[in-house]
Amino acid sequence: MRTLELTCPLDRPLGREAVQARVARDFARPDLKAVVVRRSIDARGEPVYRYRVEVYEPGEYSDPAPLEPYLDVHGAEPVIVVGAGPAGMFAALRLLTLGRRPIVLERGKDVHERKVDMARLSREGAVNPDSNYCFGEGGAGAFSDGKLYTRSTKRGDNMEVLRRLVEFGASPDILFDSHPHIGSDKLPVIVENIRNCVVDHGGEYHFGQRVNSISKDHDGLFTVRTASGSEFTAPAVILATGHSARDVYEMLSAGGGRLEPKGFALGVRVEHPQSLINRAQYHGRYHQGMPAAEYSFVQQVDGRGVFSFCMCPGGILVPSSTEPETVVLNGMSNSARNSRWANSGVVVQIEPEDIPGDSPFKLYDFQQKVERDMYKAVREAVKGADLNPMAAPAQRMTDFCEGRLSGTLPETSYHPGAVSVRLDKVLPVMVSDRMRKAFPQVKIRGYYCSEALLLGVESRTSSPIRIPRDPETLSYVSIPGLYPCGEGAGYSGGIVSSAIDGLRCAEKAAQS
Repeated sequence: MRTLELTCPLDRPLGREAVQARVARDFARPDLKAVVVRRSIDARGEPVYRYRVEVYEPGEYSDPAPLEPYLDVHGAEPVIVVGAGPAGMFAALRLLTLGRRPIVLERGKDVHERKVDMARLSREGAVNPDSNYCFGEGGAGAFSDGKLYTRSTKRGDNMEVLRRLVEFGASPDILFDSHPHIGSDKLPVIVENIRNCVVDHGGEYHFGQRVNSISKDHDGLFTVRTASGSEFTAPAVILATGHSARDVYEMLSAGGGRLEPKGFALGVRVEHPQSLINRAQYHGRYHQGMPAAEYSFVQQVDGRGVFSFCMCPGGILVPSSTEPETVVLNGMSNSARNSRWANSGVVVQIEPEDIPGDSPFKLYDFQQKVERDMYKAVREAVKGADLNPMAAPAQRMTDFCEGRLSGTLPETSYHPGAVSVRLDKVLPVMVSDRMRKAFPQVKIRGYYCSEALLLGVESRTSSPIRIPRDPETLSYVSIPGLYPCGEGAGYSGGIVSSAIDGLRCAEKAAQS
């Protein structure tokens, strides 16, 4: 096997057949096998796609080992999976391969029905606490671009997750793209295909089932009760409820369960014209047909990281509140990434030692207070005027750094609307002071400008609480047989790492 690199223009990417044809032509060997292992964008000169290709002699290449098959689990021993986000979905799939019957309980609605509630949230500001951009089938990741950037293999095989996503309808390009994504317009079909697979093989999905009680009897059998009055029993429970299920932490704490405060990050969503980011990242060489440019940065300011998070090229801003009288924002992109705006979270790392007190809920309370402060700041600014309850406080970047109210605001993709507010005064001082120092230092040409709009608040970067588990068994230290899993438990961040954690917890639950 030998490795070579190929390049092509950004507006004319090579497909697998084209790569094979180029290798056959360049080596005058049609019998060679070409396998693309990575595709990335190189904008140091004329922007191009750069392909890393492995070339094999006849008989030298063998296909990857097939994925474990799904078994018919009708009548098999059940495992309850609480939550149908990435961790819960992939836990259910792994249980099928292990001969266990997943019973998936989701507090929200299916991936298509939840769109109605998300539309109402944007249009009217009406918060359904069980069906929104965070809760519902597919979890928060289903409507935030579908980024699959995790490449770490410390905790599991990320390629298994990507191959499964392709199996259920994602483009095979995610297997070799350096920054793979699916898009919020295509993820719902994939999520539905996963559910259909689970049900067809004997598993169960139950929507509108917000869990409010988990108990364990002397024989080790769990009973899970929901707000609708339903009960489900199984010898093991996987708790994959996501980073915004605050009631789950309260339920565990009320039952005497152990919790720990966990660091998270908090800041704003920053929105630029996508054309500005394209010019900067392509060094003025952008033209129609090229992919919308991305960016990322991280800086150390006064002992804490200030960094971009969940960058959405060609995306839009959406309201992610899960309770009334709060304002929380997130970003999303469709697969084409063709909106006129680029947005990213820019956040400051918050550690447990930054917040006084010993309660495991101290960062949770801090997060919640900031979200409520955003809502109050807008109400104070408009002095009783009628507007969408999800309207966000906003400030031009230069005004934020120079400490003045913005007289006007640039156009924004955020549908509920933006209201001029001194965000630098509403954000916690430890956050605003660090961001004020960081923005002018970002080494992206034109990034620091008056056309950049800051909107608050980006606060759901990860869970501010960890549900501690045994490092070997992955079982909750307070309740053996209960498996905290994914972002909500404090053990992952993003779709792929959450899916990997779901696979691991499913294996442990099946063994128990």
